[in-house]
Amino acid sequence: MKKYNSNNFHKHTFCLWKEVPLTEFEGMKPSFKSQSGSEYFFTEEGVYRISNHWGRVANCRWRLLPLSDYRNQHTKIGFANWADFYPNDETSNLFFIQVNWAQKTVDFFHKDMPFYDGKATLRNASETAKILKKIKLILNEDTWAKYLDYQDLEELRRKTVKKLI
Repeated sequence: MKKYNSNNFHKHTFCLWKEVPLTEFEGMKPSFKSQSGSEYFFTEEGVYRISNHWGRVANCRWRLLPLSDYRNQHTKIGFANWADFYPNDETSNLFFIQVNWAQKTVDFFHKDMPFYDGKATLRNASETAKILKKIKLILNEDTWAKYLDYQDLEELRRKTVKKLI
């Protein structure tokens, strides 16, 4: 597996960043500032990023796991260990989908993450995005089931989503 560091973490990678409070690295000087205004602080363990944009960043897919509800265009600070970066490209089947039934949320993850069980279908980035959109609609709307014959909407949701996954 490829090793990532301050020289290559920003080239075609997937990463789940964990939001951290400012106090975690007060006094550090930025190691790099991007053209879009994001600041990066490199350490032996990983990298801090201060930015107002997350998700699709240039050729990377970087998702912020927020301390509270995240809103794009609000500056947040994230940290990622060097081992949290995984290779990313638009055509390889790298991503799998997981649903949190209790919260009715869905997200995608990289196949090289330690909790991938090898069972979920792997898809490329665009296929994953299409399926995510469908699943979000099924989890949060009921108009899609208007013309179907069913007894239990939640059971229908589960069966339909499991087939999509």
